[in-house]
Amino acid sequence: MTTAISIQNVSKAYRLGVIGHGTLREDLQSWWARVRGKEDPNRIIGSKEAIEGDTLWALRDVSFDVEQGSVWGIIGANGAGKSTLLKILSRVTAPTSGQIKVRGRVASLLEVGTGFHPELTGRENIFLNGAILGMTKAEVRKKFDEIVAFSEIEKFIDTPVKRYSSGMYVRLAFAVAAHLDPEILVVDEVLAVGDAAFQKKCLGKMGAVAKEGRTVLFVSHNMGAVRGLTHRAVLLEHGHVVMEGEKNAVIQRYLQGAQIENSQHLDVSDRPRRKNMGITCRLTEVVLNEGREVLHGDPFVLDFTLRSDVALDDVAFGVGVSALGGGRLLSWDCETVGRTLSVPKGTSTWRMSVPELELQPSWYTLDLAVRSSNGSHYYDNLSGECQVHVLPGPKTPAVLVRSDGQMRPKAEWMAMRGGLPG
Repeated sequence: MTTAISIQNVSKAYRLGVIGHGTLREDLQSWWARVRGKEDPNRIIGSKEAIEGDTLWALRDVSFDVEQGSVWGIIGANGAGKSTLLKILSRVTAPTSGQIKVRGRVASLLEVGTGFHPELTGRENIFLNGAILGMTKAEVRKKFDEIVAFSEIEKFIDTPVKRYSSGMYVRLAFAVAAHLDPEILVVDEVLAVGDAAFQKKCLGKMGAVAKEGRTVLFVSHNMGAVRGLTHRAVLLEHGHVVMEGEKNAVIQRYLQGAQIENSQHLDVSDRPRRKNMGITCRLTEVVLNEGREVLHGDPFVLDFTLRSDVALDDVAFGVGVSALGGGRLLSWDCETVGRTLSVPKGTSTWRMSVPELELQPSWYTLDLAVRSSNGSHYYDNLSGECQVHVLPGPKTPAVLVRSDGQMRPKAEWMAMRGGLPG
């Protein structure tokens, strides 16, 4: 088959504390932050293993080939070099050494608003992005109605995008990137900004793009999405490729990593989630009391820590369980059992306990949400960052029969430290 992307011994180095990100915009942002004594918004976060003296190697001797029409997942922990690799592929920045050969036009969705001019309307930015991809105005006009319909922002298409919310931004940006016929579609974790329904819609569109013979590179921490969408995967650690091959084998290696799978305590304070959530009430830590592996029929206890800037009343907590590569199977919500909770200002710890975990033995992902009791506002929403492996136990029947739709088993909710019942 034809090779769409050839990556040969690519390395990328950054000088720590030195301005020089590869783009004038980022350099100016870093300079202005330094003048004001603020934290550099473009600070590169990397592992200690990737730092040599005052140099951070975001990538080191990365090599692999991507065949045309294939869908690849690029996975790894924060700071592994995933986004840096996509920026190089998209020609946002240049490699320090090595070579990348790309066959065809590349459409990238690396962060909210990539390639958009804030003063232009949504309509104007669609045509601008088409021109950047080398398309004629007639070609863009042919796709225009389809793009607007997919983005679901018809009423605001003639509004300057600087007035868009982050969700509206990403809806339009993905619609443009996916519909303007690029040979290669590059998508970073930015889809985490969208709601669950739109994420599902985007994943379906990426699958359709792949079936049309185009190439997709997809970065995500959601192993369910990676497993369901991709054909092959690459695992990066500290800027190195540690495994490349069939998706399930690479995902299993990732999940078995010491920092991901063997730890019951997960620091989720900096994990990707929706932006502009309003009041700062953030999940900072999740503790799987029974470990990552739980026997079917055994108790399941989950502790999570919140840090809130203000005291909140009538708060509802929710935990959803999804199959890897599939949809939601069940959910626990404290409001469904007639309880709301009061979150104090500062740090508080909460526990959800399930007497018997009746899930078919398999891998699952957990989604955690903190919202107002009436559902009008989400304070925090963390999707797909925790995985649980349910193993056969003495109580496992030959066949588990589940009702259609979501199951809502009984669960108990209580404050462990600092919280009060609502």
